[in-house]
Amino acid sequence: MSRPIDLVFAGNLLVDDVVHRDGSTRMGEAGGAILFAALGASLWGARCGLASVAGDDYPAGVLEALGARGIDTAGVARLGRPGGRAWLLYEASGRRIVHHAGRPSHRDVSPAPERMPDAYRDAWGVHLSPMPFECQREWIVALAAAQGRFVSVDPHEPVREDNLDAWRDLLASVDACFPGPDELRLDAGPDARALVRRLASGRLGLVAFKRGAQGGTLVQREPECLLAWAAVETPVVDPTGAGDAFAGGFLAGLRETGQLDRALGQGAVAASFAIGDWGARGLLGATRAAAEARLDAWLAARARG
Repeated sequence: MSRPIDLVFAGNLLVDDVVHRDGSTRMGEAGGAILFAALGASLWGARCGLASVAGDDYPAGVLEALGARGIDTAGVARLGRPGGRAWLLYEASGRRIVHHAGRPSHRDVSPAPERMPDAYRDAWGVHLSPMPFECQREWIVALAAAQGRFVSVDPHEPVREDNLDAWRDLLASVDACFPGPDELRLDAGPDARALVRRLASGRLGLVAFKRGAQGGTLVQREPECLLAWAAVETPVVDPTGAGDAFAGGFLAGLRETGQLDRALGQGAVAASFAIGDWGARGLLGATRAAAEARLDAWLAARARG
């Protein structure tokens, strides 16, 4: 009998065409936020399940590699035709995502909560990777009835002044949120506590503001505390998926230990493997022993201040 699922990652499996600022490109990479998030969590021993929709052109070898890492793909529905594909354009002002024309819509390649396998329903937590707002809403409404399950979300639609009320209503039914700079467009300035006061209501207890190479800031609401974290210094080959790997590593650590500092370190280490090679190769090649060594160094540097 296989181990129970610890974490479910719901979201998209997209094929990425990556264009970096220096003109280097990588076409047809296996992508999608849940790919990196699940690998970031499984690096720390979490048993993960994927809820998604895969097109016929999604690299089969990557799905097989996920299975070899103990990641369950029973929740991945087959589209029966080419799936979602996107340009990832890295520019001076940040990253743009442009979905290919003539492909299924973002909603068409997003999973529906009612199709989540029964084996996933007792998982400790469910993480909603970036999907259209209405898709994330459907998941959160469906999950709200479950008692004791940890629910987290990584926004796709940016939080703005004109949709803040809708986001506050949605976030009131989740436990953690993982926004990056592109997902927060509020007039609250750089003060993380002020941003959380504007965002948070209901059960939302943790907000992790991801800042890439600058690390980030975690705000816990009750008891209120603010924890900054540093990124692991490592050469950057491809930044794609780093924030998603951070979320996966963090959730794995939180589930296992409940310790915020260690969870932040596990997230930072997972992100460091994500950026070390093209696509998911860095995470697929990472070992638990190498991850523990990086975590020990990260914790030691944190203790030194």
